[in-house]
Amino acid sequence: MALSMTAYARCDQDTQWGSLVWELRSVNHRYLEITVRLPEDLRALEPQVRELLGRQLGRGKVDCILRFQMRENLAEFALDDAFVSRLISAGKKLEFLAHEAGASIGSLRVIDMLRWPGALRGAGLDTETLGAESLRLLERTVGEMLDTRRREGTHLAGTMKQRLDAVEDIVQAVRGWLPEVIHRYRDRLAARLADLRQELDASRLEQEIVLFAQRIDVDEELDRLTAHIVEARRVLDQGGQIGRRLDFLMQEFNREANTLGSKAADVRLTNAAVDLKVLIEQMREQVQNIE
Repeated sequence: MALSMTAYARCDQDTQWGSLVWELRSVNHRYLEITVRLPEDLRALEPQVRELLGRQLGRGKVDCILRFQMRENLAEFALDDAFVSRLISAGKKLEFLAHEAGASIGSLRVIDMLRWPGALRGAGLDTETLGAESLRLLERTVGEMLDTRRREGTHLAGTMKQRLDAVEDIVQAVRGWLPEVIHRYRDRLAARLADLRQELDASRLEQEIVLFAQRIDVDEELDRLTAHIVEARRVLDQGGQIGRRLDFLMQEFNREANTLGSKAADVRLTNAAVDLKVLIEQMREQVQNIE
């Protein structure tokens, strides 16, 4: 099953300490790029959050946000004495080094210390248990995002298969036109010779027809397009992380369409090459969102 890289999920849960809300947003990206934003009390969860997301997701730019609203009866803060002591010591050392270097900096103010991340912590907050509940809620949120990715991926795969059907119709139509194009060229060449009142040399005429047929021979291009159609359908049915493979196939499709256009000797062949390029570009845009 194809997976889209574009998705959104949100899950919330009430705990004895307050409410947790996870939000996940994902858009297309060449690789997996994860941005994590956590409340200060739960910042230690970041490695586990990244590991969990890395196991579940293959590609995409993912924004992962956790919000925690503490209950009012727990909203009092306690001073982390050990942390603040280290902060004061570091401030004094900085003042000393600045003085030795002939620089002048202001003293560390109390309000500055209180604003420093980690100086204050929620009183009575069991961060270990709260962290475990947060991770369980994250697993549920990731599951919902994957469901969204699957639904969107199924839609993208269906749209691409429709485009592949249209490409196949064009390939079959071009195969049917080629004998008629050669026959019409033969008639035009014979009429031109007749207008010039030149004697019609049958062998010379056949030689010109053979050369013309060789110049417009696109059997190889049509065969390769057919092979690419079969492979693209197989990859779509296979599912998983197929975006890069499909992107490569789109480049191959485009190469054959360009060659077909360069060999076009009939307005229908030219139009067919243009229609192919339009369909291929539409598929290429869709592939950018497939994991």
